[in-house]
Amino acid sequence: MKVGIAYDLPRWEEKNIIQEAKNEGHQVIPFYSKQGIFYSDSNIDIEADLFIQRNVSHSRAVMTSFLIESQGIPIVNDYVTLIKSENKAFTTFILSRADIKTPRTAVSMEKDMALSSASTLGYPVVIKPIEGSWGRMIAKAQDEDSLRSFMEYQEFTSMYYRSIYYIQEFVKKPDRDIRIFVIGDDAPVGIYRVNPKNWRTNTALGAKAEPLAIDAELRELALKVKDKIGGFFLGIDVFEDKEKGYVIDEVNGVPEFKNTVRVTGFNVSKYLITKLMEWYKK
Repeated sequence: MKVGIAYDLPRWEEKNIIQEAKNEGHQVIPFYSKQGIFYSDSNIDIEADLFIQRNVSHSRAVMTSFLIESQGIPIVNDYVTLIKSENKAFTTFILSRADIKTPRTAVSMEKDMALSSASTLGYPVVIKPIEGSWGRMIAKAQDEDSLRSFMEYQEFTSMYYRSIYYIQEFVKKPDRDIRIFVIGDDAPVGIYRVNPKNWRTNTALGAKAEPLAIDAELRELALKVKDKIGGFFLGIDVFEDKEKGYVIDEVNGVPEFKNTVRVTGFNVSKYLITKLMEWYKK
């Protein structure tokens, strides 16, 4: 089978997917998105049975998934899934309206209303960019004065949603969160991301990855999230709240998994390729 890989930055994950696809006997078609040109009256000159979306840039991921789909080629993940998963406001409201627990969140288009919403949520609160970050540009505000400063800083960035404020209650989780992966119809592997020195538990900010034994409740929750967000390959971030139990924080439609493979020994790329072939043949 011919497997296309749409990418803009060849990280460990992309190289590993390519190698595992070759190991399984498939022909790999790399597609460097920055040099791709799509015309509205013709198809791209590339032969692939299906694509795997691996662009780091959210805008390039959404656009290339849409354009590749428009050529009649299936891609994982599709552009609708990427829109839902990479926009935190979309993710939170889709899940919360489906009775899936998320941190209580306020989205406001105006500064004073955002400050009012923070008072309703109760300090401390967390302010986040609606898209992207890898844990950066996320701040915990202890009071109105500090929140105002964070909001003003956001306004002077180049973020697309810089004038829309996404504010959440602060979840008092342990010194860790959970990253669980959904691949096809299964949630086969996950990790704890532990950081006793920082309330932000992203590995990009120094959190240590540790193996996770996935219980039935967590697996069921992950698959329920997948049903609402869509997609085939998701990285789901989960908080452990003492009162609420598992709480969904974010969903990643182009997940990184290098540290997961390193600490668990689970071959994510091989499993992804295997499940993709099963799905494609149906």
